[in-house]
Amino acid sequence: MLALGRQIMTRKVMQARRGFFKVQCILLGWVIVSTTSSASELSKLSQPHYSGSHISMNFQDISLRSALQIIADFNHFNLVVSDSVQGNITLHLDNVPWDQALDTVLQVRGLAKRRNGNILLVAPAQEFAEQEQQALQQRHSQGVLAPLVTEFIQVKHAKARDIVSLLNADSTPLISEQAAIAVDERTNMLIIKDTQQGINNIHRMLSSLDIPVQQVVIEARMVTIDDGFEEAFGVRWGYSNDSGSGRNQQAVSGTLEGINAGDDDASFNVNLPVAGAAGNIAFQIAKLGGGRILDLELSALERENRAEVIASPRVTTSNQKAALIEQGTQIPYSTVSDQGAEVAFKHAVLSLKVTPQITPDHKLVLDLTITQDSLGDRIPQATGGDAVSINTQAINTQVLVNNGETLVLGGIFQQSIMRRVTKVPGLGDLPGVGRLFKTTQDHNSKRELIIFVTPRIVQDSI
Repeated sequence: MLALGRQIMTRKVMQARRGFFKVQCILLGWVIVSTTSSASELSKLSQPHYSGSHISMNFQDISLRSALQIIADFNHFNLVVSDSVQGNITLHLDNVPWDQALDTVLQVRGLAKRRNGNILLVAPAQEFAEQEQQALQQRHSQGVLAPLVTEFIQVKHAKARDIVSLLNADSTPLISEQAAIAVDERTNMLIIKDTQQGINNIHRMLSSLDIPVQQVVIEARMVTIDDGFEEAFGVRWGYSNDSGSGRNQQAVSGTLEGINAGDDDASFNVNLPVAGAAGNIAFQIAKLGGGRILDLELSALERENRAEVIASPRVTTSNQKAALIEQGTQIPYSTVSDQGAEVAFKHAVLSLKVTPQITPDHKLVLDLTITQDSLGDRIPQATGGDAVSINTQAINTQVLVNNGETLVLGGIFQQSIMRRVTKVPGLGDLPGVGRLFKTTQDHNSKRELIIFVTPRIVQDSI
């Protein structure tokens, strides 16, 4: 038995038998036994699990560099060990994967590995970190020392000023520190002086961001209706199935007047139109699963003054850009100040403000703000003149609709109750018989504003 620290190594290769290859290594009584090594053992280093051939190692105070070289020779891969890897190690591993044995040795001694082609590099982890930091600084220095070039870049769809804001953001370091950027707002052009790498980064960014923004056409009908209007409503209900290649239409026999086989109206089950209607407003109020659409058609007797279409605007706006539709008057009123009497104005308008947002599945999220203002009472002021009150009604909501569907908004409701009494002075106040000397008129009117909003995504042109 040799003294501790003395190493005697003898390798003996025995013939292959039954597909196995046995290697015996004798070093202070240790033995390594392994199955046949694969030629792709080195590629397994990048895998998170251990699947290498099993190996047994028993060393007492062996040189760390020698232990790593034994593992490399046994598995037939190239190994480069840093000069800073020194010292001895004691191992006792029994039937473990060789890649696990390697990682264990590296972890115990604070080492790390990097793969460069078919060569495995082993060094202290701190040494690798310093080398990578130096390489990063070197690349940065090369960028600083690189020659600067000037280029004029035409921004086609976006605003050049917005692109500059993105380039100057700390979260997007696309340009070098010595870059200079100017904007010609008249031509919407960027003037950039930077390294070629920085200019290439800007071109790549513009290829993704400088694209046409989708537009949305918003059509609206603003209708006011009077109390009792429902008596003149013509309502036709029904549903149709648009799924598949054909259209499944269902109707009730004997209730559809003037409808041919190919008419769209064949999808209505009930037909109760108003005779001689001045105009029709058709819209979809719901969409059922499987392509079925619930249709509702309203026929309004506008010529009988029971309904009035007060506005039918149409506006086009870009995605996520607000569109404002406004109609009304400015109401003058008198004010008194140190400079004397003055005339001021208050706005009384019917307005619709819509901000559309197109979702990835081509639906539309609409942020809606609707106001209806009207002239109120005139209130006398102590300083002289009258103050005008404005009756205001407003709706602010957010809805999700399909492309081309119509959204129906109601709820802006007005009611006016008035009683007018005309009487003979004295006689009209007598109990009982006083009713013979006076006339009472009661007026109760109701008006409701209904708004139909239909957004459509613009494909090619309006």
